[in-house]
Amino acid sequence: QVQLVESGGGTVQPGGSLRLSCAASGRIFSISAMGWYRQAPGKQRELVASINSGGSTDYADSVKGRFTISRDNAKNTVYLQMNSLKPEDTAVYACYCNAKQSPWFWDDYWGQGTQVTVSS
Repeated sequence: QVQLVESGGGTVQPGGSLRLSCAASGRIFSISAMGWYRQAPGKQRELVASINSGGSTDYADSVKGRFTISRDNAKNTVYLQMNSLKPEDTAVYACYCNAKQSPWFWDDYWGQGTQVTVSS
């Protein structure tokens, strides 16, 4: 099975920065897209950022200009650089990927999630 392991979460003051990473391992034939969702207490899960196999990126309006998603295809790893963090960014951030374990079929995989807390 494909496994995703996140790291880089923690607690920072408003205006601070964090860098999240997510490495996919296991039997992986190909990855079509990777990205990050977040969910705060009392709110719905939202897509924060994604990047596909062609390098195209997408961001939630609330993080544009502050967050940057990038990838290292050779390492099956995706990163999320978060700058100018706000208390509203506090949430559990979970990594996902859409991947193949063979040349034929796609499936979705999720990491455990990592807590990001921005506290004043």
